Amino acid sequence: MSSNTGSKNASKSSLRQSLRLARTKLTYPEQRAASIGLCRQLLLHPRFINSQKLAVYISNDGEIDLQPLIHLAWSLRKDVYLPVLHPFRQGELVFMRYDPGQDLAKNRFGIPEPLSPYDTRAPSWMMDLVLTPLVGFDVQGNRMGMGGGFYDRTFAFVKGNTRPRKPYLMGTAHECQKTEELVLESWDITMNGIVTGSHTYGS
Repeated sequence: MSSNTGSKNASKSSLRQSLRLARTKLTYPEQRAASIGLCRQLLLHPRFINSQKLAVYISNDGEIDLQPLIHLAWSLRKDVYLPVLHPFRQGELVFMRYDPGQDLAKNRFGIPEPLSPYDTRAPSWMMDLVLTPLVGFDVQGNRMGMGGGFYDRTFAFVKGNTRPRKPYLMGTAHECQKTEELVLESWDITMNGIVTGSHTYGS
């Protein structure tokens, strides 16, 4: 590893740590306000309005909470899915149907996944709208995740000159997670849009 590569990795790690710390310092009222604000933003967004298969997540590390949005989606009779670890492709995700009252169990990373007596998994390309938790973002739609690369590998098929009509990838974050400009790696997937509790960025 060159000294430049090592320095860049150290810088990304430091930025990731500081942005995670910023979101965990938010008070409960601030977290709640951001969650409701995000819900209001998406309620007016055509991609949410027109979506049927919606991929969400369960907040686990200070991410903006999607519970109000999940309940709204259920009330609108949308199909809600949660990411689960792919059973065959290491480092990738697949999406499992999540219905009201369904039990959850933590995977090996401590992230809740649906428990279902039958297989309701769906591949990533079937989702209409994917809400992706971010550690950091810039206004160009570049994202910083937790560093595991799960979303990048899962949605690698969207890279290239002609992006498919779906899924529409929308990052979710708190405003305090916005940064000037993120340095991209060749495998990083950019978002179509980003939504916070007060703003929507991108198309």
